Amino acid sequence: MRLADFKTVFVIVVLNVIVSTITFIVVTDFCGLRLATQAGFSEVDLTSVTSRMTPKPNEGASATVVVEDRAGFSENGSTSSVIDSPVKSSANTMERQGSKPRLVVPHRAKSDNRAVAPSQLNGMDYLRDPKLFKGMAFTLEERQALGIHGLLPPRIKSLDEQADNCLRNLRRFEDPLNRYMYMVDLLDRNERLFYKLLSENTDELMPIVYTPTVGLACQKFGLAFKRPQGLFITIHDKGHVYEILKNWPETDVRAICVTDGERILGLGDLGAQGMGIPVGKLALYTALAGIQPHQTLPITLDVGTNRQELLDDVDYIGLRHKRITGDEYDAFIDEFMEAVVKRYGQNTLIQFEDFGNHNAFRFLEKYRNQYCTFNDDIQGTASVAVAGVLAALKATNTKLSDHTFLFQGAGEASIGIANLIAMAMEKREGIPHEEAMKKIWLKDSRGLIVKDRPEGGITEHKAPFAHPHSPMKELNEIVRELKPSVLIGAAAVPKVFTEEVLKDMASFNEKPIIFALSNPTSKAECTAEEAYTHTDGRAVFASGSPFPVFEGFGKRYEPGQGNNAYIFPGVGLGVITTGIHHISEKVFLTSAEALADLVTDDDLAVGRLYPPLSDIRNISVKIATKIAQEAYEEGTASTYPEPKDKEEFIRGTLYDYNYSGSSALPKQY
Repeated sequence: MRLADFKTVFVIVVLNVIVSTITFIVVTDFCGLRLATQAGFSEVDLTSVTSRMTPKPNEGASATVVVEDRAGFSENGSTSSVIDSPVKSSANTMERQGSKPRLVVPHRAKSDNRAVAPSQLNGMDYLRDPKLFKGMAFTLEERQALGIHGLLPPRIKSLDEQADNCLRNLRRFEDPLNRYMYMVDLLDRNERLFYKLLSENTDELMPIVYTPTVGLACQKFGLAFKRPQGLFITIHDKGHVYEILKNWPETDVRAICVTDGERILGLGDLGAQGMGIPVGKLALYTALAGIQPHQTLPITLDVGTNRQELLDDVDYIGLRHKRITGDEYDAFIDEFMEAVVKRYGQNTLIQFEDFGNHNAFRFLEKYRNQYCTFNDDIQGTASVAVAGVLAALKATNTKLSDHTFLFQGAGEASIGIANLIAMAMEKREGIPHEEAMKKIWLKDSRGLIVKDRPEGGITEHKAPFAHPHSPMKELNEIVRELKPSVLIGAAAVPKVFTEEVLKDMASFNEKPIIFALSNPTSKAECTAEEAYTHTDGRAVFASGSPFPVFEGFGKRYEPGQGNNAYIFPGVGLGVITTGIHHISEKVFLTSAEALADLVTDDDLAVGRLYPPLSDIRNISVKIATKIAQEAYEEGTASTYPEPKDKEEFIRGTLYDYNYSGSSALPKQY
């Protein structure tokens, strides 16, 4: 063969190889693109993935894929779903599942598994990620397609069967803390099963995942911590708060609950171990109001603790120094608020929880007109208490202006309730605000708050309630002097509503209204049994912690729990769905009225001032709907166009914890 002929043959062979290779690549990419787009990806999504699959320099044979979301945000490891696939040189290591890139899903990662192309998830991801895991509810087809057949027992269960099994397991534990730990473990294993269980068994389980058990869980948090459920940001991170927020794997955060742990329930300064509160609160956002779990973010701001026993505790999880205060602390909080808006947007709801009294009031005043924020200890407690008072008016057939109110305590909760009662009098009965305030008295640790009090002084927030009167210190003497018809305790002083005080209340009131709102149960001013017993069964009673049914005086009493959970999930749902930027006091009075309207005659007949907790998800929707109606009427809503049927619109946003319609298999191959 001549040299020219040899060259011609060689060129033809090379061209054939090139054409074949190009054809294979085009066909492969087209098939992958079609499958992925049918799973919810756009061509732009796939381009951003495939164009960045090149191994980084000096990282051996590891390939990292960084997925850009549809809004164009580059999620560079701190906020993205990261696919880490070891690239092996040996063909023998390329097994069926092992040959796929493995999605390393961070805890609480993106809820919507449709945001990931099927080829980017393998079977083990579905077993490890609590958002994808269905336990024994995986169908036979799913088990075989995912390569997990044999890794699960052969029985296939329904979600209802799983929930029944969990309840029976939970009830085996007698210790409330063990029950709390079981629920936390369930959330870490199977998110949808957790929320089904909590949503459909609220009466039984809310005292476990929130008050009163959460207080004990916070005290033992150093022993209970297993894996991250929120962000810990310390004051030593000052200057880098935004970067830490980027480490949270979600970008669509709508609601944040934040604490600095200084005043956890009635337990005082628990420092970083207060994380149990925002975790519990936001679990209720989802379970009781249907807010998407991936849109919530619990945060603890750790600035130290002043409780020496925690500093000396070998298991304490926070910073081991006294609290940092003053300008440095304020600058840290300012940076946090700015970082939240920069990361998640101006209308991100920021709920302040369990800050010290001296900080809670000033932060509320400082930030309420700059950010979408509220303080649940001040405003949420006020709203649920006023709802109870409005229901009590129905039970006693009276008006607000007929009553004299006395508060045992003058902290965040008491002042918040007192202010909202005065606002309600003005709105509902036309009583001028100044006149309404005269019907409200407060007692703090130094005695009755009066004008020119010689001992203890009066802070700015207490001053409007300082009326002309001689100083008095003891609660029983104050009760006899003022003869209040409504006695409200919110200072975490246990057993302060003594037999003497309760009998005095019954002596000059046909139906004394008594609210023992402090929690946990060990801090309650009195029990339901004590309230009914010492008033001959005539008390109209509500509490902050749950109490059992009481039978006496020829009647069955089912005391209502004035839990903030009646209010803050519905407020959060209403604010998020309507896009309210600044939350006014009107929102909380509206919520209180909406809640009181849901109390039926049957509830009042058994002494219950709140609707059954079993209906709380529907209650939250009703509260959110009323908030939405007023927001659009007053022009404070930013979600447009305005929904014609606001309740239907809100229900359409709710989180669905059911497995139905959720399959690990693509709709088309």
